[in-house]
Amino acid sequence: MKVLVTHSYFYKLDYKQWRFKQPYPPLGTILAAAVLRQAGHQIIFFDTNLEDGPSAIDTIVKREQPDVVVIYDDGFNYLTKMCLTVMREAAFHIIEVSKMQGCAVIVSSSDAADHHAKYFDKGVDFVVKGEGEITLLQLVQNIDNRSSDIIEGVVYPGEVNFKPRTVLKDLDTLPLPAWDLVDVEAYRKIWNETHGYFSLNIATTRGCPFKCNWCAKPIYGNRYTSRSPKHVLTEMEFLIKQYSPDHFWMSDDIFGLKPGWVAQFNQIVKEKHLQFRYKIQSRVDLLLDNETLDALAESGAETVWVGAESGSQKILDAMDKGTTISQIHEATRKLKIRGIAVGFFLQFGYLGEEREDIDATLKMVLELMPDEIGISVSYPLPGTVFYEKVKNQLELKQNWADSDDLAAMFKTTYSNSFYKELHRYVHTEYRKRKGYRAIKKLFSDPFRLTKRDVRSGIATFYYLLDSLVKRLRLANLEHASKN
Repeated sequence: MKVLVTHSYFYKLDYKQWRFKQPYPPLGTILAAAVLRQAGHQIIFFDTNLEDGPSAIDTIVKREQPDVVVIYDDGFNYLTKMCLTVMREAAFHIIEVSKMQGCAVIVSSSDAADHHAKYFDKGVDFVVKGEGEITLLQLVQNIDNRSSDIIEGVVYPGEVNFKPRTVLKDLDTLPLPAWDLVDVEAYRKIWNETHGYFSLNIATTRGCPFKCNWCAKPIYGNRYTSRSPKHVLTEMEFLIKQYSPDHFWMSDDIFGLKPGWVAQFNQIVKEKHLQFRYKIQSRVDLLLDNETLDALAESGAETVWVGAESGSQKILDAMDKGTTISQIHEATRKLKIRGIAVGFFLQFGYLGEEREDIDATLKMVLELMPDEIGISVSYPLPGTVFYEKVKNQLELKQNWADSDDLAAMFKTTYSNSFYKELHRYVHTEYRKRKGYRAIKKLFSDPFRLTKRDVRSGIATFYYLLDSLVKRLRLANLEHASKN
């Protein structure tokens, strides 16, 4: 079959993400392309990531006239899990253009998994739900004869007879992603011009066994499957030799959960004499073991992002997070001792959150001073306990337009305007504290000042005034919300 493989994420349509200028190739998409190509299908790949908009694909579809168009979103990228409506509309455009050319259309994405009917209304022939590579391969191989046999993992129009697919037990049996299909130099150029280094993405695991009640898992679910350290490092060694990245983002929900995995990974890194820096996501309760932390540091871990979420134990318990404030403190301290930077994911607006909970979160941030913070507002997605609690409050707006939307679509303690201002205020207070630290360093250890320290110190004077203005605005919005 002649198969056009693409996806529906466009960085330029998500202003916040495009401003960060940290684009990664669509890892899940090129892995699906590799599976199809390995089976003998003719693959045309179109990467939408860096394009201006969905109309960019029109000429490709008309010129190539593929038998099948596969819209296969990168399930390893948390941005696709957010089901942003601007990307949904982009997918709808691709579907419309493909159907006009008489192509069969298959979609595999978090949004399609949650909203089959919307996609079938646009003419999609099949939706792949869950782990998609083997399902997609069987579907493409049988698409011509329109067999009446039900393929596991496929949602058919009418949404009847769905049979979930058994998950892959051995991820090492999959081919390496089809990196040769990606214009890697286009990504390198953006990274180098903006950040002075080049980062590539890799996935070592699938799924997450923990049950935070707001976390949606429409692709890989509540399980945890890991590639072997040897298989992962085979891919990393290939990428280093072929593309010379300076840095890797391990795009797993949780890196190195399997007992002994990180130690084995570190051992093979040493045996192969590999040197690289990398960033991971994990949980604070998994970052307390000294041997694991030592192995992370030795193998090149530069940054660890953790789901701190809140500085209030009441809110963490309400989320079924399964972690404690003391663990956040301990993990942060242990990581910093080893020279590993710490990033905090923070979430405001969860059910029952009051001002004292918000203040506790800000206090925790300013006390621990992680190296980076990312702030969001609680976001109900289908398939979660949280969604079931608030779904009757959801009206026409049930998804964010883009990642900077930050609208609370259910009844929260305060207004949307309050949470948007809170987002800005926390960032301002955080940057102000960074500036204080830089100024203190000027007097205590001036010879170790960096350019970043100097910039932070100078910016402190701006943030002092900005903080005051935002605090007053926040107080007014809080008062308005309560009245």
